[in-house]
Amino acid sequence: MSERSENKTLPSTLPICPVRGSVIYPTMVMPIDAGRPISIKAIDAALAQERVILIVSQRDKDLETPGPQDLYEVGTACNILRMRKNPDGSVQMLVQAFARARLTQVVQQDGYLLAQAEIIPESVGNAIEVKALFREVREKFQAVLKEGRYLSPEVTQFVLNLEDPSQLADYIAFHMDFRLEDKQKILETASASERLKQVLVLLDAELELIETQKRIQQQVKEEIDKNQREYFLREQMKAIQKELHGEEGEEEVEEYRERIAALSLPEAVKGEVERELNRFARMHPDSAEASVIRTYLDWIVNLPWNTRTEDHVDLKQAKEILEEDHYGLEKVKDRVLEYLAVRKLKLERAKRGEIPEEEVAKGPILLFVGPPGVGKTSIAKSIAKSLGRKYVRISLGGVRDESDIRGHRRTYIGAMPGRIIQALRQAGSKNPVLLLDEVDKLGVSYQGDPASALLELLDPAQNKEFTDHYLGVPFDMSETLFICTANFPENIPGPLMDRMELIEFTSYIEQEKLEIAKRYLLPRQMLENGLKENQVVITEAALSRLITHYTREAGVRNLEREIGSLLRKAARTILETGKKRVRITEGDLEKYLGPARFMPESEAREPQVGVATGMYYSPVGGDIMFIEATVMPGKGNLVLTGQLGDVMKESARAALTYAKKNAQRFGIPLERFDNSDIHIHVPAGAVPKEGPSAGIAITTALVSALADVPVRHDVAMTGEITLTGRVLPIGGVKEKVLGARRAGIRQVILPKQNQSDLIDVPAYLRQNLTFHFAENLDQALDWALVGGLKGLEARSAPKPGKPKVSRKPKTPPAARA
Repeated sequence: MSERSENKTLPSTLPICPVRGSVIYPTMVMPIDAGRPISIKAIDAALAQERVILIVSQRDKDLETPGPQDLYEVGTACNILRMRKNPDGSVQMLVQAFARARLTQVVQQDGYLLAQAEIIPESVGNAIEVKALFREVREKFQAVLKEGRYLSPEVTQFVLNLEDPSQLADYIAFHMDFRLEDKQKILETASASERLKQVLVLLDAELELIETQKRIQQQVKEEIDKNQREYFLREQMKAIQKELHGEEGEEEVEEYRERIAALSLPEAVKGEVERELNRFARMHPDSAEASVIRTYLDWIVNLPWNTRTEDHVDLKQAKEILEEDHYGLEKVKDRVLEYLAVRKLKLERAKRGEIPEEEVAKGPILLFVGPPGVGKTSIAKSIAKSLGRKYVRISLGGVRDESDIRGHRRTYIGAMPGRIIQALRQAGSKNPVLLLDEVDKLGVSYQGDPASALLELLDPAQNKEFTDHYLGVPFDMSETLFICTANFPENIPGPLMDRMELIEFTSYIEQEKLEIAKRYLLPRQMLENGLKENQVVITEAALSRLITHYTREAGVRNLEREIGSLLRKAARTILETGKKRVRITEGDLEKYLGPARFMPESEAREPQVGVATGMYYSPVGGDIMFIEATVMPGKGNLVLTGQLGDVMKESARAALTYAKKNAQRFGIPLERFDNSDIHIHVPAGAVPKEGPSAGIAITTALVSALADVPVRHDVAMTGEITLTGRVLPIGGVKEKVLGARRAGIRQVILPKQNQSDLIDVPAYLRQNLTFHFAENLDQALDWALVGGLKGLEARSAPKPGKPKVSRKPKTPPAARA
C-alpha cells in the first residue's frame, strides 16, 4: 500500500466519474476518456476542489446516464494528474489510483453524482499463506500465457516482476479477460490473501476453459480427418466400380429407361422424356442438375399415362347409391343418371365399333351451384362411387397463383407440377372424378389469373393436350370427369362459365330437412357421441321445431350441430341420472338449447288497411313479409324505409304511378296525392331487401291505404309489375310457396307465367292451398282486397239521386261611371 493511501484522508464529498465495463485498482496510473456530460461535469468539479475523484463502475454498461442505484458500492479514489479537453467537447485525463473507497451516500447535483466515501484499509493476512498463494498465482498466470492467452511482452514482464502480492492480484485481475462482476469483487476485497485466492480460482477456471476448447478442437479435427478419409475412400471405390462395372449410375439410367418404355408414351412425349434421360445419363449422379432431372423423371414414370379404371355403368345400382346417400335433390339426381345413361350407350357403341373410343370420354363439364351445405361435394363422391372411379378433390378457394394450376417451370428451385397433375398422381388413374371445389372463389394477383389457367383444362375440345409447365409435355385429360362447385356463379368469369353445364342446387325445404335429419344426421351423431340405437329418442315435432326455430340455413350443417348438442346433453343426463333411455320432446328444446333463435312470420289475425302480405326468398329458404303503407297530410312526397334496394324502390314508384293513373277508377280523390305524403315501410329494417317480386304487394298496400279498403289477411302475393299494370314472372316460387304455407297462408297470388313452376312443389304440400294466377294488377287487387275490385270501383260510381239543376248566374250590375 502506498504511503499516500495510508495517510491521506478523503474530502468530505467527492465527484463520481462512472465508467463502463472496467475496474481500476490502487497504484495504477490510467488514462480515462470522458464524453458523457455526467462525467465531464464531475471532472470539472474535482479540478475545482482538491483534484480528487472517485472512479466507480456502473452495473449496466449500456446505461447512458446512471443514477446512484446504478453504481457499485465500492470504487477507486484517484488523483487527477493531467486533463485535456478535445475540440469535440470530450475530456482526456490521466489519473493515479491510490485507495479503495466505499460509498456511504450518493446524491445527484448539478448534473453529476456526488458521494461521501471512506477509504477501505487493506490487510495482508498470514505471511506464509500469502507467499504460497503469490507463487501459485504466478505459476498459473504463466501457464495461461503459455496456452496462447498472452498479453503484450512489456505488460507480461511488468506483471511477472511485481513483488507486492496485493499489486500482483490487482494487476492480473485488470489485464485478464474476467467478467466485470469478478473484477469488482476483487476490488471490494480488502485482504491481499483473499484477493490472491479469488484470482487463483479465476485462473484455474480459465485453464479449464482452455483445456475444454483444445479438446473440442481436437474432436473437430479428428471428425474432419475422418470425413476426408471417407471421401477419398469413396472416390477410390467409384474409380474401382468404374473399371469393373462401367459408368456410375448406369443401373439407375437403365431402370428409368425400362420404366419409360413400359409406359407406351405418345411420340411427342417420348422424344422429350428420352432427351432428358440422355442428359441425365451424361451427368455426374451427385450433381445438382442431375437431382433436378431425377425428380422430373420420377414424376414422368409415376403418372398414369395409360392407367385407367373400368367404368361399371349400372343405372339401377347408381340410382340406389344416389338415393342411399342423399334425400331430395331430384333434378340433380336425374341429371347425373342422364349422364350415366349416355355414357353407357357410348360404351356399348364403342364396343361394337360404331364410334371411336375417344368419343366415349367426351362429356360435359358439370358445375354444381348452390348455397353451402346442400350436398354438392357429397354428390360428386356418389358419382365416383357409382362409376367405380377414383375420386380426388381440389380446393380452389383463395388460390391466387396461376402456377397452382399449371405448375412451375423447372428453372425455378423447388419447382413442382400444378395441383391437377398432382391429383392425377394421387388418384393413380387418368380417368378419375376430379372435383374442383369453390371455383367462384379464385383470386387474381400479380402471379397470374388461375381462372384463365382453367380455360384449357375445362374445355372438352382442348384438354386432350393439357400442358403443365413443369412437365413441359401434353397430358391427355379428356377422360377425366370434371365436376366444379360454386356458391355464387356470378363470380365466375364468362369464358370459364361458358365451358360448363350449370346444375342448380336449391335449398332444402323443411320437410326435406326433417327426412335428412331422421335418416342421416341423427344416426351419424348418435354414433359420434357414443350412444346406442334408441338410447336417445328425439321426437319428430322436436326435430321440426329445431329446424324452424333454431336454425336458418339452406343446407343442414347447423342442424347437424344442434342435433349433436342435444345428444351430448342427453348423454350427460344418462350418465348422471342412470337413465337407460332419454326422450327429447318439443317442450324440452328450450331447456337444452335455450330460447328459440328464429321466429318465422305468421299470417296477420285480421284484414288491415294498408298492410299487404308479400313473399320473399333467400338462400336459407322462403318466408312471408308484411308491406305497410300509410297516408298522412303533406305535400305529395313518397317516403320509403326498411333498407330497400334500388329495384324495390323503383317498384314502389311504379306502384304510385299506377295508383295515380287509376285513381278515379278506384275512387281515390286526385287531390289526395297532392295534399298527402305516402310512407311505405317493410319491417325488419336491419335486413337489406332487394328484388322486383314485391311489386304486387307494394301496389296492393298502397291502393288499400289510399282507398281506405282493407287487405285480406289470408292472401300472400308475389310478382313484378309494370306501369301499365302487367304482372311479370319471378323466381324462387317453390321456396316462397312453402314459406307461405308454413306461415298459415291459405291463398297465394302468383304471376300467370309462373304457373308451370308449381310442379316443383310436391302435391301433398300444395294441399289446402288455393293459387290465383294473375296476368295484371286488376286481377291481383280483385283477389287481395276485401270486397274485391268491384267493391273498389263501386266507390267511384256516381250515387243515385236527383239530378243537379244548373242555375244561370246572375248578371253583375253595370259599372257606374
